[in-house]
Amino acid sequence: MTRPTTRADITFYGLLGLATVAVLATLQIVFLQTPIETTMGVVQKIFYFHVPAAYSMYLGALACLIGSVLYFLSPTDQRDAFARAGAETAVAFGVIVLVTGPLWASKAWGRYWTWDPRLTTSLLSVLIYVAYVVLRGFAGDGLAEKKFAAALGIVGAANLPIIHFSVQQWSGQHPRVVSSGGGGLAPAMVPALVLGFVSFTLLTVAFVWLRMRIELCRSRLRRVQQDVLELGLEEGSS
Repeated sequence: MTRPTTRADITFYGLLGLATVAVLATLQIVFLQTPIETTMGVVQKIFYFHVPAAYSMYLGALACLIGSVLYFLSPTDQRDAFARAGAETAVAFGVIVLVTGPLWASKAWGRYWTWDPRLTTSLLSVLIYVAYVVLRGFAGDGLAEKKFAAALGIVGAANLPIIHFSVQQWSGQHPRVVSSGGGGLAPAMVPALVLGFVSFTLLTVAFVWLRMRIELCRSRLRRVQQDVLELGLEEGSS
């Protein structure tokens, strides 16, 4: 017997389809229509994925922060699932940032990595959310474990403003890739960046939603298993 399709299912599939179309359109515009930058060449096209990925990492971390704070106020499966989905999203897009960044840096700086303030703080944030994911995956599903993970999610969010303002406050090689002045982009390059932000935002929402749905299903399954176990123990004792 299959579960009937709900309105939430239809909305999710629509979001997933829209995200797929947006990603394909981004790839088409970035590689076939956007001009090649004169100094860095085709390597500069990493920019259209690196920056939106960093933005999506922020969104995932924000979801983890909101879910963690709400879980502290009133623990529920929905809030825990939202925080966990946000942390996993932050890790996924953070890895993209840490992969695309060194590829870009190799061309721009002549080396894959420097202990630049923004690079270092970004790595620290990704490691914090990796720790959150590992903790939730292996430490059990007790209330204490979930609250400790929620505290870690809040601590991870505290590092995000440091990442954002590190270029302005400390000297470093990392450029201000997006600023109020447009980041030095040529007008022909702006549509690719805007569409990159749109597609990565849709991917972020879809990923958080999907992981939250999966985690809620797991929570319900664990509760059913616990109820069956308790029922069996009661029948055995009688």
